[in-house]
Amino acid sequence: MSFLDTVLQPPSYGWQDANGLLVKPSPKQLFGEFFSRLNVFKDKKNWLSFLCWFTVLALVPFFLLFLFKYMSVKTLLAAFFYSMIVMGTHGTIWHHRYCTHNAYQFRNKFWRFFTQNLTLKIIPEEIYAVSHHVHHAKSDTPGDPYNAQGGFLYCFLADVNHQPISKNLSEKEYAKCVNLMKHTGVSVNTYEQYQKWGSLAKPLNTVVGIILNWSFWFGAFYLMGGIPLAVSLFAAAGFWAVGVRTFNYEGHGKGEDKRREGIDYNQDDMSINQVWPGIVAGEWHNNHHLYPKSARSGFKPYQVDSAWYYIKFMHTIGAVSTYNDCKAQFYKEYVNAHEQEHKAIVPELLVPVIVPVLAVEEV
Repeated sequence: MSFLDTVLQPPSYGWQDANGLLVKPSPKQLFGEFFSRLNVFKDKKNWLSFLCWFTVLALVPFFLLFLFKYMSVKTLLAAFFYSMIVMGTHGTIWHHRYCTHNAYQFRNKFWRFFTQNLTLKIIPEEIYAVSHHVHHAKSDTPGDPYNAQGGFLYCFLADVNHQPISKNLSEKEYAKCVNLMKHTGVSVNTYEQYQKWGSLAKPLNTVVGIILNWSFWFGAFYLMGGIPLAVSLFAAAGFWAVGVRTFNYEGHGKGEDKRREGIDYNQDDMSINQVWPGIVAGEWHNNHHLYPKSARSGFKPYQVDSAWYYIKFMHTIGAVSTYNDCKAQFYKEYVNAHEQEHKAIVPELLVPVIVPVLAVEEV
Protein backbone atom coordinates (compact mmCIF):
# COMPACT_ATOMS: atom_id res chain seq x y z
CA MET A 1 0.00 0.00 0.00
CA SER A 2 1.09 3.59 -0.61
CA PHE A 3 1.84 6.10 2.13
CA LEU A 4 -1.53 7.82 1.65
CA ASP A 5 -3.29 4.48 2.21
CA THR A 6 -2.02 4.31 5.77
CA VAL A 7 -1.29 7.88 6.89
CA LEU A 8 -4.72 8.40 8.49
CA GLN A 9 -6.03 6.61 11.56
CA PRO A 10 -8.69 4.18 10.29
CA PRO A 11 -12.07 4.24 12.06
CA SER A 12 -13.17 1.22 14.07
CA TYR A 13 -15.72 0.35 11.36
CA GLY A 14 -13.05 0.48 8.66
CA TRP A 15 -12.89 2.19 5.29
CA GLN A 16 -14.14 -0.70 3.15
CA ASP A 17 -15.71 -4.12 3.47
CA ALA A 18 -14.40 -7.49 2.28
CA ASN A 19 -15.62 -6.72 -1.24
CA GLY A 20 -13.77 -3.42 -1.38
CA LEU A 21 -16.97 -1.37 -1.06
CA LEU A 22 -17.32 1.69 1.15
CA VAL A 23 -18.45 0.93 4.68
CA LYS A 24 -21.47 3.14 5.43
CA PRO A 25 -21.65 3.22 9.24
CA SER A 26 -24.88 3.88 11.09
CA PRO A 27 -25.37 7.14 13.05
CA LYS A 28 -24.82 5.13 16.24
CA GLN A 29 -21.45 3.90 14.96
CA LEU A 30 -20.44 7.38 13.81
CA PHE A 31 -21.30 9.04 17.12
CA GLY A 32 -19.69 6.18 19.03
CA GLU A 33 -16.46 6.70 17.12
CA PHE A 34 -16.75 10.47 17.56
CA PHE A 35 -17.06 10.47 21.34
CA SER A 36 -14.48 7.73 21.72
CA ARG A 37 -11.92 9.82 19.85
CA LEU A 38 -12.73 12.94 21.88
CA ASN A 39 -11.95 11.17 25.15
CA VAL A 40 -8.61 12.60 26.27
CA PHE A 41 -8.89 10.73 29.59
CA LYS A 42 -8.94 7.44 27.72
CA ASP A 43 -5.98 8.38 25.52
CA LYS A 44 -4.08 11.68 25.54
CA LYS A 45 -3.31 11.10 21.87
CA ASN A 46 -6.90 12.28 21.29
CA TRP A 47 -5.91 15.82 22.33
CA LEU A 48 -6.00 17.32 18.84
CA SER A 49 -9.45 15.92 18.02
CA PHE A 50 -10.68 17.19 21.38
CA LEU A 51 -9.21 20.62 20.66
CA CYS A 52 -11.04 20.81 17.30
CA TRP A 53 -14.42 20.72 19.01
CA PHE A 54 -13.40 22.46 22.23
CA THR A 55 -12.72 25.61 20.19
CA VAL A 56 -16.20 25.33 18.67
CA LEU A 57 -17.77 24.91 22.12
CA ALA A 58 -15.76 27.87 23.40
CA LEU A 59 -17.45 30.04 20.77
CA VAL A 60 -20.97 28.97 21.76
CA PRO A 61 -21.27 31.58 24.58
CA PHE A 62 -20.38 34.30 22.09
CA PHE A 63 -23.07 33.02 19.75
CA LEU A 64 -25.68 33.04 22.51
CA LEU A 65 -24.71 36.55 23.61
CA PHE A 66 -24.94 37.71 20.03
CA LEU A 67 -28.31 36.04 19.55
CA PHE A 68 -29.98 37.33 22.70
CA LYS A 69 -28.18 40.60 23.49
CA TYR A 70 -26.08 42.14 20.75
CA MET A 71 -27.87 41.26 17.51
CA SER A 72 -28.84 44.29 15.44
CA VAL A 73 -28.90 45.08 11.75
CA LYS A 74 -25.29 46.31 11.91
CA THR A 75 -23.89 43.41 13.92
CA LEU A 76 -25.86 40.90 11.83
CA LEU A 77 -24.39 42.30 8.62
CA ALA A 78 -20.90 42.32 10.16
CA ALA A 79 -21.29 38.73 11.36
CA PHE A 80 -22.56 37.61 7.96
CA PHE A 81 -19.64 39.26 6.17
CA TYR A 82 -17.05 37.89 8.59
CA SER A 83 -18.43 34.35 8.67
CA MET A 84 -19.27 33.84 5.02
CA ILE A 85 -16.66 35.90 3.23
CA VAL A 86 -13.71 36.60 5.53
CA MET A 87 -13.54 33.22 7.28
CA GLY A 88 -14.54 31.33 4.14
CA THR A 89 -12.00 33.05 1.92
CA HIS A 90 -9.24 32.67 4.49
CA GLY A 91 -9.90 28.95 4.73
CA THR A 92 -9.40 28.69 0.97
CA ILE A 93 -6.31 30.91 0.97
CA TRP A 94 -4.51 29.34 3.91
CA HIS A 95 -5.66 25.80 4.63
CA HIS A 96 -6.63 24.78 1.11
CA ARG A 97 -4.38 26.43 -1.43
CA TYR A 98 -1.31 26.94 0.72
CA CYS A 99 -1.09 24.38 3.53
CA THR A 100 -2.34 21.48 1.43
CA HIS A 101 -1.43 22.24 -2.17
CA ASN A 102 1.40 24.76 -1.83
CA ALA A 103 -0.10 26.58 -4.82
CA TYR A 104 1.87 29.73 -4.05
CA GLN A 105 4.93 30.67 -2.00
CA PHE A 106 5.48 33.54 0.42
CA ARG A 107 8.40 35.92 0.13
CA ASN A 108 9.33 35.35 3.78
CA LYS A 109 8.08 33.98 7.10
CA PHE A 110 6.50 37.27 8.12
CA TRP A 111 3.95 37.22 5.32
CA ARG A 112 3.25 33.55 5.96
CA PHE A 113 2.56 34.31 9.64
CA PHE A 114 0.48 37.34 8.66
CA THR A 115 -1.72 35.30 6.33
CA GLN A 116 -2.00 32.40 8.76
CA ASN A 117 -3.43 34.70 11.44
CA LEU A 118 -5.72 36.88 9.32
CA THR A 119 -8.73 35.41 11.13
CA LEU A 120 -9.53 33.51 14.31
CA LYS A 121 -7.51 30.31 14.47
CA ILE A 122 -9.91 27.36 14.69
CA ILE A 123 -8.92 24.44 12.45
CA PRO A 124 -5.45 22.96 13.14
CA GLU A 125 -3.42 22.85 9.93
CA GLU A 126 -2.49 19.21 10.49
CA ILE A 127 -6.11 18.04 10.64
CA TYR A 128 -6.94 19.78 7.37
CA ALA A 129 -3.86 19.41 5.21
CA VAL A 130 -2.74 15.80 5.64
CA SER A 131 -6.23 14.36 5.24
CA HIS A 132 -6.90 16.58 2.24
CA HIS A 133 -4.02 14.95 0.37
CA VAL A 134 -5.79 11.63 0.97
CA HIS A 135 -9.09 13.13 -0.17
CA HIS A 136 -7.59 14.01 -3.55
CA ALA A 137 -5.89 10.66 -3.94
CA LYS A 138 -9.06 8.70 -3.07
CA SER A 139 -11.86 11.12 -3.87
CA ASP A 140 -15.30 9.47 -3.60
CA THR A 141 -13.75 6.04 -3.02
CA PRO A 142 -13.17 4.04 0.19
CA GLY A 143 -10.50 5.78 2.22
CA ASP A 144 -11.64 9.28 1.31
CA PRO A 145 -11.92 10.81 4.81
CA TYR A 146 -15.03 12.80 3.91
CA ASN A 147 -16.64 10.63 1.30
CA ALA A 148 -20.07 12.12 0.57
CA GLN A 149 -21.41 8.66 -0.28
CA GLY A 150 -21.05 7.80 3.40
CA GLY A 151 -23.75 10.34 4.22
CA PHE A 152 -23.98 13.72 5.93
CA LEU A 153 -22.69 12.63 9.35
CA TYR A 154 -19.82 10.74 7.73
CA CYS A 155 -18.58 14.10 6.41
CA PHE A 156 -19.71 16.33 9.28
CA LEU A 157 -17.84 14.33 11.94
CA ALA A 158 -14.85 13.58 9.71
CA ASP A 159 -12.40 15.91 11.46
CA VAL A 160 -12.54 13.57 14.45
CA ASN A 161 -13.55 10.22 12.93
CA HIS A 162 -11.47 10.15 9.76
CA GLN A 163 -8.97 13.00 9.46
CA PRO A 164 -6.42 12.56 12.29
CA ILE A 165 -3.12 10.97 11.33
CA SER A 166 -2.43 7.38 12.29
CA LYS A 167 -1.04 6.85 15.78
CA ASN A 168 1.17 3.96 14.57
CA LEU A 169 3.34 5.51 11.87
CA SER A 170 6.87 4.23 11.47
CA GLU A 171 9.69 6.75 11.78
CA LYS A 172 10.04 6.79 7.99
CA GLU A 173 6.29 7.33 7.51
CA TYR A 174 6.26 10.07 10.12
CA ALA A 175 9.09 11.84 8.28
CA LYS A 176 6.95 11.81 5.13
CA CYS A 177 4.08 13.27 7.12
CA VAL A 178 6.34 16.04 8.41
CA ASN A 179 7.45 16.71 4.85
CA LEU A 180 3.83 17.41 3.86
CA MET A 181 3.68 20.17 6.47
CA LYS A 182 7.18 21.66 6.45
CA HIS A 183 6.28 24.69 4.29
CA THR A 184 3.45 25.74 6.64
CA GLY A 185 5.72 26.81 9.48
CA VAL A 186 3.83 24.67 11.99
CA SER A 187 6.15 23.55 14.81
CA VAL A 188 6.14 19.75 14.73
CA ASN A 189 6.98 17.01 17.20
CA THR A 190 10.03 14.82 16.99
CA TYR A 191 9.25 11.17 16.32
CA GLU A 192 9.63 10.39 20.02
CA GLN A 193 7.19 13.22 20.89
CA TYR A 194 4.80 11.97 18.22
CA GLN A 195 4.79 8.53 19.87
CA LYS A 196 3.67 10.26 23.08
CA TRP A 197 1.12 12.70 21.66
CA GLY A 198 0.02 11.01 18.43
CA SER A 199 0.24 14.19 16.36
CA LEU A 200 2.50 16.34 14.25
CA ALA A 201 1.54 19.49 16.13
CA LYS A 202 2.97 20.23 19.58
CA PRO A 203 0.16 20.59 22.16
CA LEU A 204 1.62 23.58 24.02
CA ASN A 205 2.55 25.52 20.90
CA THR A 206 -0.87 24.87 19.38
CA VAL A 207 -2.88 25.93 22.44
CA VAL A 208 -0.74 29.02 23.12
CA GLY A 209 -1.02 29.99 19.45
CA ILE A 210 -4.82 29.86 19.62
CA ILE A 211 -4.95 31.85 22.88
CA LEU A 212 -2.70 34.58 21.48
CA ASN A 213 -4.59 34.68 18.19
CA TRP A 214 -8.00 34.95 19.88
CA SER A 215 -6.74 37.57 22.35
CA PHE A 216 -5.37 39.72 19.54
CA TRP A 217 -8.55 39.57 17.49
CA PHE A 218 -10.89 40.18 20.42
CA GLY A 219 -8.87 43.27 21.27
CA ALA A 220 -8.82 44.41 17.65
CA PHE A 221 -12.58 43.92 17.23
CA TYR A 222 -13.20 45.71 20.54
CA LEU A 223 -11.20 48.73 19.38
CA MET A 224 -13.12 48.74 16.09
CA GLY A 225 -16.63 48.45 17.52
CA GLY A 226 -16.67 47.67 21.21
CA ILE A 227 -18.03 44.55 22.90
CA PRO A 228 -21.01 44.20 20.50
CA LEU A 229 -18.74 43.86 17.45
CA ALA A 230 -16.21 41.61 19.21
CA VAL A 231 -18.93 39.25 20.43
CA SER A 232 -20.69 39.25 17.05
CA LEU A 233 -17.58 38.37 15.06
CA PHE A 234 -16.53 35.64 17.48
CA ALA A 235 -20.07 34.25 17.16
CA ALA A 236 -19.70 34.43 13.38
CA ALA A 237 -16.45 32.47 13.55
CA GLY A 238 -18.24 29.76 15.52
CA PHE A 239 -21.04 29.65 12.95
CA TRP A 240 -18.45 29.21 10.19
CA ALA A 241 -16.60 26.51 12.17
CA VAL A 242 -19.76 24.39 12.21
CA GLY A 243 -20.90 25.25 8.68
CA VAL A 244 -17.58 24.47 7.00
CA ARG A 245 -17.93 20.86 8.15
CA THR A 246 -20.90 20.49 5.79
CA PHE A 247 -19.04 21.67 2.70
CA ASN A 248 -17.59 18.49 1.27
CA TYR A 249 -20.92 16.68 1.52
CA GLU A 250 -22.50 19.44 -0.55
CA GLY A 251 -19.44 19.92 -2.78
CA HIS A 252 -19.56 16.29 -3.90
CA GLY A 253 -23.25 16.24 -4.74
CA LYS A 254 -24.42 14.73 -1.43
CA GLY A 255 -23.13 11.40 -2.69
CA GLU A 256 -24.92 11.63 -6.04
CA ASP A 257 -23.69 12.55 -9.51
CA LYS A 258 -24.82 16.17 -9.94
CA ARG A 259 -22.17 17.23 -12.44
CA ARG A 260 -23.37 19.41 -15.33
CA GLU A 261 -22.03 19.49 -18.86
CA GLY A 262 -20.15 22.67 -19.65
CA ILE A 263 -19.84 23.56 -15.96
CA ASP A 264 -18.20 20.62 -14.20
CA TYR A 265 -15.42 19.41 -16.49
CA ASN A 266 -13.69 17.07 -14.06
CA GLN A 267 -15.15 13.57 -14.52
CA ASP A 268 -12.83 11.67 -12.17
CA ASP A 269 -14.98 12.26 -9.07
CA MET A 270 -18.33 13.76 -8.03
CA SER A 271 -17.05 17.26 -7.21
CA ILE A 272 -19.21 20.11 -8.49
CA ASN A 273 -18.88 23.86 -8.91
CA GLN A 274 -21.31 25.64 -6.59
CA VAL A 275 -22.19 29.30 -6.94
CA TRP A 276 -22.45 30.19 -3.24
CA PRO A 277 -19.13 28.69 -2.02
CA GLY A 278 -17.53 30.06 -5.16
CA ILE A 279 -18.69 33.62 -4.61
CA VAL A 280 -18.09 33.85 -0.86
CA ALA A 281 -14.91 31.77 -0.58
CA GLY A 282 -13.45 31.30 -4.07
CA GLU A 283 -14.16 27.58 -3.84
CA TRP A 284 -15.08 26.32 -7.32
CA HIS A 285 -14.64 22.74 -6.27
CA ASN A 286 -14.80 20.88 -9.57
CA ASN A 287 -12.29 23.31 -11.07
CA HIS A 288 -10.09 22.78 -8.04
CA HIS A 289 -10.13 19.01 -8.49
CA LEU A 290 -9.01 19.52 -12.09
CA TYR A 291 -6.06 21.68 -11.03
CA PRO A 292 -5.50 21.26 -7.27
CA LYS A 293 -2.16 23.10 -7.32
CA SER A 294 -3.59 26.21 -8.96
CA ALA A 295 -3.75 29.36 -6.83
CA ARG A 296 -6.84 30.28 -8.84
CA SER A 297 -9.92 28.07 -9.26
CA GLY A 298 -12.38 30.68 -10.52
CA PHE A 299 -11.50 30.31 -14.19
CA LYS A 300 -14.59 31.55 -16.02
CA PRO A 301 -15.61 35.25 -16.02
CA TYR A 302 -18.55 34.75 -13.64
CA GLN A 303 -16.53 32.61 -11.21
CA VAL A 304 -15.61 35.15 -8.55
CA ASP A 305 -12.48 34.05 -6.69
CA SER A 306 -11.79 36.18 -3.61
CA ALA A 307 -8.98 33.87 -2.49
CA TRP A 308 -7.20 34.39 -5.81
CA TYR A 309 -7.65 38.17 -5.54
CA TYR A 310 -5.85 38.12 -2.19
CA ILE A 311 -3.02 35.94 -3.51
CA LYS A 312 -2.63 38.12 -6.62
CA PHE A 313 -2.61 41.30 -4.52
CA MET A 314 0.03 39.83 -2.21
CA HIS A 315 2.11 38.99 -5.26
CA THR A 316 1.72 42.55 -6.55
CA ILE A 317 3.10 44.04 -3.31
CA GLY A 318 5.87 41.43 -3.15
CA ALA A 319 4.54 39.36 -0.23
CA VAL A 320 3.98 36.30 -2.44
CA SER A 321 6.97 35.37 -4.57
CA THR A 322 5.47 32.82 -6.99
CA TYR A 323 2.14 31.16 -7.72
CA ASN A 324 0.57 28.63 -10.09
CA ASP A 325 -2.29 29.82 -12.28
CA CYS A 326 -3.94 27.18 -14.48
CA LYS A 327 -6.60 29.34 -16.12
CA ALA A 328 -5.00 29.25 -19.59
CA GLN A 329 -4.49 25.49 -19.31
CA PHE A 330 -8.13 25.05 -18.24
CA TYR A 331 -9.41 26.89 -21.32
CA LYS A 332 -7.07 25.05 -23.64
CA GLU A 333 -7.70 21.55 -22.33
CA TYR A 334 -11.40 21.79 -21.49
CA VAL A 335 -13.38 24.85 -22.55
CA ASN A 336 -11.94 25.31 -26.04
CA ALA A 337 -11.74 21.56 -26.63
CA HIS A 338 -15.38 21.18 -25.55
CA GLU A 339 -16.50 23.96 -27.90
CA GLN A 340 -14.64 22.44 -30.85
CA GLU A 341 -16.21 19.07 -30.15
CA HIS A 342 -19.66 20.66 -29.97
CA LYS A 343 -19.15 22.49 -33.29
CA ALA A 344 -18.12 19.22 -34.95
CA ILE A 345 -21.30 17.49 -33.77
CA VAL A 346 -23.83 20.22 -34.66
CA PRO A 347 -23.35 20.21 -38.50
CA GLU A 348 -23.87 16.44 -38.58
CA LEU A 349 -27.18 16.88 -36.76
CA LEU A 350 -28.34 19.62 -39.13
CA VAL A 351 -27.73 17.78 -42.43
CA PRO A 352 -30.88 15.56 -42.34
CA VAL A 353 -32.98 18.66 -41.64
CA ILE A 354 -31.47 20.92 -44.32
CA VAL A 355 -31.63 18.43 -47.24
CA PRO A 356 -35.45 17.83 -47.13
CA VAL A 357 -36.04 21.59 -46.95
CA LEU A 358 -33.97 22.18 -50.07
CA ALA A 359 -35.80 19.37 -51.85
CA VAL A 360 -39.17 20.96 -51.11
CA GLU A 361 -38.01 24.34 -52.40
CA GLU A 362 -36.91 22.78 -55.73
CA VAL A 363 -40.32 21.18 -56.22
